[in-house]
Amino acid sequence: MIPKHPVSSDVPSPPSENSPRDRIDLLSDPSCDVDKPEEACGVFGVYAPGEDVAKLTYFGLYALQHRGQESAGIATFEKDGRVHSHKDMGLVSQVFNESLLAKLTGNLGIGHTRYSTTGSSRIVNAQPALVETRLGTLALAHNGNLVNTAELRQELLDRNCNLVTTTDSESIAIAIGLEVDNGKDWLEAAIGAFQKCRGAFSLAIGTPAGMMGVRDPHGIRPLVIGELEGNPSRYVLASETCGLDIIGARYLRDVQPGELVWITDEGLASFQWNREPSRKLCIFEMIYFARPDSVMHDESLYSYRMRLGRQLAEESPADVDIIIGVPDSGIPAAIGFSQATGIRYAEGLIKNRYVGRTFIQPTQTMRESGIRMKLNPLKDVLQGQRVLMVDDSIVRGTTSRKIVQALRDAGATEVHMRISSPPVTHPCFYGIDTDNQDQLIAATQSVEQIEAKIGVDSLAYLSWEGMLKATGEDPTQFCSACFTGDYPIAIGEPLKRSKLMLEKVGKV
Repeated sequence: MIPKHPVSSDVPSPPSENSPRDRIDLLSDPSCDVDKPEEACGVFGVYAPGEDVAKLTYFGLYALQHRGQESAGIATFEKDGRVHSHKDMGLVSQVFNESLLAKLTGNLGIGHTRYSTTGSSRIVNAQPALVETRLGTLALAHNGNLVNTAELRQELLDRNCNLVTTTDSESIAIAIGLEVDNGKDWLEAAIGAFQKCRGAFSLAIGTPAGMMGVRDPHGIRPLVIGELEGNPSRYVLASETCGLDIIGARYLRDVQPGELVWITDEGLASFQWNREPSRKLCIFEMIYFARPDSVMHDESLYSYRMRLGRQLAEESPADVDIIIGVPDSGIPAAIGFSQATGIRYAEGLIKNRYVGRTFIQPTQTMRESGIRMKLNPLKDVLQGQRVLMVDDSIVRGTTSRKIVQALRDAGATEVHMRISSPPVTHPCFYGIDTDNQDQLIAATQSVEQIEAKIGVDSLAYLSWEGMLKATGEDPTQFCSACFTGDYPIAIGEPLKRSKLMLEKVGKV
C-alpha cells in the first residue's frame, strides 16, 4: 500500500490571504524581529488516557509559541485508531477555540507550531503531517531541517509515493509509512526511515499504538520528556521545559541524541536507534531561541544568558552611564553586564506586547513620523545619558541601526553596543532560517564597518571562546556553525551553494 497524504482535517479551513512573508521593519511592525534568525518550530506530544489531550496540547503549544508563529496544528488519536485533526495559518490562539478543541478527542495528542525553514508558509505545509498506512494513521510534528531532503524526496517519488507538500517533514512521515506498508511494525519502520534522514530532526509522532519522541544523532534541536503530576504513565514531549510547566508536568529528562522513546499503555521504553551519537546542541537555542525560563543543563537559560553578559563585560567593558537591553532577548545579558561592572541597569526600550501580529502596512506619513508599534524609547531615562545597549545578535544590521537612531533621537549622548554572541558569519542548514551568506553583515564587513553602518560609538561581540565557556559544559557538545562555518553534518553541494555565497566549493 502506498502512503496517502494528506489525511483531511476534521474542520477544514481556507488558507489565509496574508502570507507571513509580507513583513515590514521591526520598529513599525510587531509581527517579528526581522534582524534576527527566525525560530525553529515547536513540537508537543501528550499520551494521557482519560485526560483532555487536546487542551493539554493547546496550552503546550501556547507556551511554545515563540518558536513559530506562522501556523499551528493538533492531531488526536482515539483508542480505536480514529484520528481527529485541525491546523491552520496563524497563532495558536487564532487557530483554535473551545468548540474546535472539543472535537479533538482521544488519549494521545500531537501538536506543532511552525516557522517555515523547508517549505513555504502555506496551509498545505502546516503540521502535524498526516499519513495513512496499513496500520492506521501516522501524525508527525518536526523541529529541525534535513540536509538531504532533495535526495529523500526523489527516492520517495521513484517509489510512487504521493507527496503534496514541499516540506522535509512530510518526506519523513511518508518514509515511515512506506516502511510500515512494506511489512514492518511502527518501531522497525520508524528506525528504518530515520536511517535515510540526514540533518536535524526532533520529532513527536503519534500512531494508533503509541507515541514516539525522537532526536537525530547529534541532538541539534531540543526535546524533553515530562510526566503529568499525580498521573503516572501520563507522559509529555515538548521542545522546551516551558511546554511542560504550563500544564503542570514534571520534567524527567531530555530525549538523548539518536534515541527513540516509545510511549504506550505499558509505559516508556527507550531505543538507541543510532549507535554513534555525537551531541551537538544548537548553541543559539541557549543564546536566543528557547524561552529564558526553559531549563537546559539543570538551570534556566536566564542564568546562562546573565553569565554571557558578565563574560561580555569582562571582555569588552565600556565607560557609560547606563546599561539597557533590547527586549526581550537582550535583557538577561544586559543585567549580567551591569552586575559585573556596577553600572546601573535601566529599561530604555519598552516593548509593546499586546499589539499582536499585523500585516497592515503603515502609511508613508506614519513611517516618516517614526511610528514604533513594537519598541519605544523612554526619553526621560535616556536623555543626556551615555548608553550601552546589549543585544543577543546582529544578523543584517538593519534593525540595530533603527534602534540606535531611536535612542539618539530620545536624547542619548552616546550609544555603545555589545553583543552577547560572536559575529554570525555563516547560514544555518539545521532548522534556523538565516539568510544567504552575502546578506549576513558580519560575513562581509569588519566590526569597524558594522559599527559605522549601525551608527554606534563602539561595538563589540562576545568571543566564541567566552560564549562556550559560559555554558559550563564540554564545548565540543554544541553546534556553533553559524559563527565558525564548522558544520557537524556534511552539507550537499547544491544546498551549500544556495547559501554559502562567499565560500569556495568544498571549503566548509
